[in-house]
Amino acid sequence: MFEDLRVSVFLAARATQRGGIGRVFMNIVIIALVLTNMIFLPSIITGSIAVFNQQNVDYITSDIIIEPREDDSYIENLDGLLATLNRVPGVVRASPRYESPASIEFEEESITLGITAFDPRDEEEVTKFQDVMKDGNYLGSGDHDSIILGYLVAGEKDKTGDFYPSLGGAEVGDTITVRYTGGIVREYRIKGIFNTKSWSADYMAVVTWDEMNSVLGYENNVADKILVKTSGNGEDVDAVKRNILDYGVGEDVKTWEESLPDAVTESVESFNIINQISVVGSLLIAVVLIFIMTTIRAFNNRKQIGILKAIGIKKSIIINSYVIQVLFVCLIGSILGFLILEMMVAYFTAYPMEFPDGDVTPVVDFAMLIENTVLLFVSSAIAGFIPAWRITQENILDAMRGT
Repeated sequence: MFEDLRVSVFLAARATQRGGIGRVFMNIVIIALVLTNMIFLPSIITGSIAVFNQQNVDYITSDIIIEPREDDSYIENLDGLLATLNRVPGVVRASPRYESPASIEFEEESITLGITAFDPRDEEEVTKFQDVMKDGNYLGSGDHDSIILGYLVAGEKDKTGDFYPSLGGAEVGDTITVRYTGGIVREYRIKGIFNTKSWSADYMAVVTWDEMNSVLGYENNVADKILVKTSGNGEDVDAVKRNILDYGVGEDVKTWEESLPDAVTESVESFNIINQISVVGSLLIAVVLIFIMTTIRAFNNRKQIGILKAIGIKKSIIINSYVIQVLFVCLIGSILGFLILEMMVAYFTAYPMEFPDGDVTPVVDFAMLIENTVLLFVSSAIAGFIPAWRITQENILDAMRGT
């Protein structure tokens, strides 16, 4: 069997040399581009999903989010709960949020929007709003007459480009009027406008916790939600969640993944289906090209195949020689494809693609890379085997005559 393989390798090498460098190089480039296409598009989709998840953690949920119990509207006994949470191993900081319905007025524009309150000092350790101020400055803990807005709330002078109802181009330094549901009216100076590139976060208006206390008229001790930042020093988020529950926290505790809405999970599954369709399409292209390439080569070499059979070379050796040629092209093409992919990933990592939802860089899954490469090799081997097998079944005299 080893001798048969040596003969197959020899025949494959001779056939490759006779085939011409240009033709072989073209086949290698085709395989390289097919492999690049198989990996690159899924890596962009994976990168988009990663950006969405990171934005969710950075601005909406942090690593863990705690919400009221099933039958409660608010998280009660906030001070005691925060003291407990900040003692839990693996917890960096817990930041509560409270939202009050209100209407916001600016010049002739008016929108209805919940006003979110949080403590800026706590929030700095839990989220990244302070790092994404498009204009102006972040809130300070002592601010009572200031508010920061997402850029979707501030809007543009030309409202045709706004995704949501907005204030029509409010800017830092402008004064807006906020009418809370309890009848309290406040005027705030816009201290800053943030742009997280997350549509959910950028449609928020935020005041300090102390300012919300003055609006309510008492020291608020309830929250709509609590965001918890974990240490990241090898601390698994699920492990920190278990620690929180072990400390007797009875509220609804979820990791950021568990808090994702079903619609988001279904969207991710849809993206995975698109990835699979892309891979299958690329494989079909590779199979068809290799099948045609091998069929033409085998058809042009019918006389040589007839002669080889006439001198006693086994069919299996001849078939294997064609499969080895295909695998050789796949090997060199895959190496070239990896190099092209590496250069593209390096480029788009340095210069990310600017999507509406954020700056996306390709994320290549190593397991996906190996799986797709193996699929390409197997598909190519099958595509090379079939035409070679068909040609070797011909009668020796017919093959030698070329009829």
